[in-house]
Amino acid sequence: MKRNAYLLVAALAAVCVVPWMLSENGYMLRVLTLMLLFAAMAQAWNIVGGLANQISLGHAAFFGLGAYTSTILLVRYGLSPWLGIAAGMVVAGAAGALLSLPTMRLKGHYFALATLAFAEVLRSIGNTWTSVTGGPVGISVPLVPDAGIALMQFASARPYLYVMLGALVVCTAVYWKISNSRLGFELRAVKANVDSAEVIGIHTARTKMLAATISAALMGGCGVLYAQFNFFFDPDSVFSLVSISVRVALICIIGGIGTVAGPIIGAAFLLPLEEVFNATLSGVGAGVSQLAFGLILILIILLEPRGLQALYLRLVKKIA
Repeated sequence: MKRNAYLLVAALAAVCVVPWMLSENGYMLRVLTLMLLFAAMAQAWNIVGGLANQISLGHAAFFGLGAYTSTILLVRYGLSPWLGIAAGMVVAGAAGALLSLPTMRLKGHYFALATLAFAEVLRSIGNTWTSVTGGPVGISVPLVPDAGIALMQFASARPYLYVMLGALVVCTAVYWKISNSRLGFELRAVKANVDSAEVIGIHTARTKMLAATISAALMGGCGVLYAQFNFFFDPDSVFSLVSISVRVALICIIGGIGTVAGPIIGAAFLLPLEEVFNATLSGVGAGVSQLAFGLILILIILLEPRGLQALYLRLVKKIA
């Protein structure tokens, strides 16, 4: 336990110091910033995917709702993105609660397909409702000179990194609090056996809905941060199955699903590795980098199905 605390402090110190060793608008700093954001998103997904074993493939829906809510409020009404975070979380959380109503009784691949369909419906709406979303052309965050922190617009990429770090800390704290609360134990009971959980008095429908609402709200907040960091997005990017929903689930699974450190470990491993393969193997041939990336992931799952955290602990135990 003490060793894990030391590792956490060392990791936080590194994240705070490393940005000042990189170019303030460089490629590596952008990768590090996105790594922290995806770690926060994976931690939000971990609430339903890890604690309740509800494997969602539609969390891109909540991510996109947060991004669009904040940006539309900024463009049309001049509302600060800091307030837009709250608005995006409310809209995304409400969508999560509504989605859980018809899907709370579903399990396994039926639940996954239902959530996937929800995200795809929102992507289609986003592409056709051009008067609000801009359609396939996308929507841009208006750049206001010297806006600074008031509109979350910075000349350097470094402040964005610390904003994403704050989001990761918040999402991790929420996950940890839920994991060690009554709700967390109820979710674990639902994960083990839904029927048995109901027999001992757990209101499984309410438990699932509460977890889905919190997870969706956190994901919506992350969507707001992405919009402010990227300055432009379209429905195909923020409602993406592969780039958002699958990637977030994969980060959790590879790092260690249902653990506090798993999403952080998974993001720190997957995103830089993906960038390295894209940079070094893209010239070899179409799809070669994706093939190599996929083979690495398969190898990790074969070595330790519980993820990199469990693999690390197993190696430490052998060495000790």
